[in-house]
Amino acid sequence: MNAPAGADWTADEMMTVAAARALRPGAACFVGIGLPSTAANLARRTHAPDLWLIYESGALGAKPDRLPLSIGDGILADTADTVVSVPEIFNYWLQPGRIDVGFLGAAQIDRYANINTTVIGPYGEPEVRLPGAGGAPEIAASCREVIVIVRQNRRTFTESVDFVTSVGFGRGPGDRERLGLRGGGPVRVITDLGVLEPDPDTRELTLTSVHPGVDPEQARERTGWELKLAPDLARTQAPTPAELAALRALLQTQR
Repeated sequence: MNAPAGADWTADEMMTVAAARALRPGAACFVGIGLPSTAANLARRTHAPDLWLIYESGALGAKPDRLPLSIGDGILADTADTVVSVPEIFNYWLQPGRIDVGFLGAAQIDRYANINTTVIGPYGEPEVRLPGAGGAPEIAASCREVIVIVRQNRRTFTESVDFVTSVGFGRGPGDRERLGLRGGGPVRVITDLGVLEPDPDTRELTLTSVHPGVDPEQARERTGWELKLAPDLARTQAPTPAELAALRALLQTQR
């Protein structure tokens, strides 16, 4: 997916900026590596300098001056307010519901925001074995809310995921409660085409905003189920020069 003609930004930049905007100043955010980490660190460099970043390796309040290469990157420990053990991260901070936002990626996601990062194809004989769960199942279960950032295409947005690594809303209303999950579940899925949010009644992901230059039908064509559109479908604000400058400077730190 390309940006609209004449735009000075790419679809990936639009997606990352939109994801960064979704993070509130002062929130405690459990961050995954990759797109979530880029967006979270962009938020810190723009509107939310007091965003409290938590990484699975035990870094609390990390303030990296470059993008970390992994959760074990030394820059996280070096810049953190404190470093605790992995069991403490999960047993004291995550599972009791002390973390505001979990920020995740996905290899597959379905209409109820269930995430697969385990295998493509049958579990016993997979076509592709993915990196796996890590802390994502606990993040999805226990954070007060979850934001997902992922590129939108039919391979990723599937009618049914091949394996449920992290529960979104199960098969619909009431499943999180029946499973005893403490957190509120996914509140937003941000893609290179727009923003999807769960319908308050059915919990099915619904397109609520499209990025500049995107036709809603493009989002439908790149979704493996019949994607519903919000009646008040919005248009995402294009990236500002300041947001783009901050993002590009951040990405330069990877080189």
